[in-house]
Formats: sequence, C-alpha cells, structure tokens
Amino acid sequence: MANILIVDDEVDMLKLIKRVLEKDNHYVTLINHSKDIFHIDFRRYDLLLLDIMMPDMDGFEICKQIRSLVDCPILFLTAKTQETDIVRGLGLGGDDYITKPFGANELRARVNAHLRRDAREKKYSVNISGVTFLLNAKEAQYNSEKLLLTKSEYEICEYLALHRGQVFSKEQIYEAVFGFDGESDDAVIATHIKNIRSKLLSKNLSPIETVWGVGYKWV
Repeated sequence: MANILIVDDEVDMLKLIKRVLEKDNHYVTLINHSKDIFHIDFRRYDLLLLDIMMPDMDGFEICKQIRSLVDCPILFLTAKTQETDIVRGLGLGGDDYITKPFGANELRARVNAHLRRDAREKKYSVNISGVTFLLNAKEAQYNSEKLLLTKSEYEICEYLALHRGQVFSKEQIYEAVFGFDGESDDAVIATHIKNIRSKLLSKNLSPIETVWGVGYKWV
C-alpha cells in the first residue's frame, strides 16, 4: 500500500491507471494540469508517474524541478521510445519508463517492483573496489564523500558489486533490480550504466567492465 501521484493531461488515462493501481490497495492522486504541480507536496508520495508529452510543462521539466525535493522512484509514461528520450529522462533522475500503450499487469508489476525495491531495509555497509555501500541508507561513498547516484543507479551498482566478478546480462540486471522483465530493459540498463560510469569516472573509478556480447560485471 503506497501513496502514488500521477501527472497526465489525458483524463481517461488517469482514470484507467487509478483503477489499475487501486487493485493493489494503493492511494492514488491524479493531476491533469501540469501547472497544478506547484501546489503539491511531493514528499507525501512513495512513487510518481509522470507523462512526458504534456502542454505547458512536460514530464522531463517536472522531474528536473522536483528531483532534488523527493527521494522516491519517478517513472515516466511515454509514447516515445527513442534512445535520446530514454537517456534524457534517466539523466534527469528518472528511474524507469513505461511505454504507451501498456497492459494493466505490466503497469502493476513495474510500479510494485519499484515500491518493493524502495522499501527494502538493509542493516550493514560494505566496501568493494574502494566504494563503500551504506546498504541501509542506500548510499554509496568514495573517500567518505557521497556519490551522487540516483536510486536506480545505486541499486545497479550495489547488485553488481555484491556479486563482484560475475557477469550479468542487461535483462538479468533489470529483473534483479526492478523485479520485472520488460521489453525496454536493454535500453534502460544501458543508459543507467552509461550514467553511472560518467559519475564514477569523475572520481577516477571504473569498476564496471563490459563483457562484449554478454553483459557487465563489477571488477
């Protein structure tokens, strides 16, 4: 049971998503005008669903403005499937995207997977390849300085690091981290890995190795 906020300019789409998510006993709040976001306390919510293509202010801009204010998963609803759009959304701090049209079961699975991941409680820390993972806080540090990873980026790093030396395909990483194997997994994981590498390289760290034709491993 979670508090979920959905922002979409299509009223029928909002009503449909609300009915689907309420089957899992979630509390769902709907907004169909992007201008109304300025009256919302986003900290109240456990997960946000943002439509990308909206008049006045699109989902990318909303995410950009609120990402620093909230710590919950942000999922994009989109008819766009080009890699540039995926890269932009995840680069702004989004965790995943759901491509329209989507089925009710896919929507429920993706939302609940992110909620489960966000609610996990771990009670220890571990240092792997110079990176310290504070597993309870879901935070990674290098030389006692916090690495500015999104939740999804952190989870991918944690998963690979805790299985150091093992090679995982993009599909395996997605399913392990998000709990649902969907058609968009390759693009999501590849983009997250690219963003992670950029952030770690700024600290002269490069622990994620590509095994061509197979996947990735933490070395």
